[in-house]
Amino acid sequence: MTARRPLVRTLLAAAALAVALPLTGCAAVLDLLPIGAPQPERDDTTQEIVEEGQADVFAIRVGDCMNMVDDEVVSEVPVVPCGEPHDEEVYFDFTLDDGEYPGDDAVLEASDTGCFEQFEPFVGLAYESSTLDFYAYRPTAESWAQGDRVVSCVIWDPAGPVTGSLAKAAY
Repeated sequence: MTARRPLVRTLLAAAALAVALPLTGCAAVLDLLPIGAPQPERDDTTQEIVEEGQADVFAIRVGDCMNMVDDEVVSEVPVVPCGEPHDEEVYFDFTLDDGEYPGDDAVLEASDTGCFEQFEPFVGLAYESSTLDFYAYRPTAESWAQGDRVVSCVIWDPAGPVTGSLAKAAY
């Protein structure tokens, strides 16, 4: 399961944003997926999502496009091909250090910092100058205990759905 909390674009919310994380590409976490957990339908060659549907949050990858989920803790996300209108896109994944769960605040801070650092290289414009926003799927205490360490950074346009990738969008 993962938690989701949108980043507030104010100085008061600078520590902002974030939520539980999908462990994309981590064999240890993928082994924890229950049999029958929904997997996105992907092109055999490009691995891009080719069909709209529900996907296990641990199965999403960089480049995947999704529609927003309002729940604080999520186990499934609605995925969609990026060529269709969508709310969000995974733009970066990174792994937190092993060890004991550092606490919600520390995971949130590390998630925000990691995603913030990769925002400008992805968008082509500094976060402070952009109209786009981000949040992160991040480990919860429960998922951490099962080996979850991956943070997935998700970008979205507060103006509404987009079609295609926001890579190098520069707005």
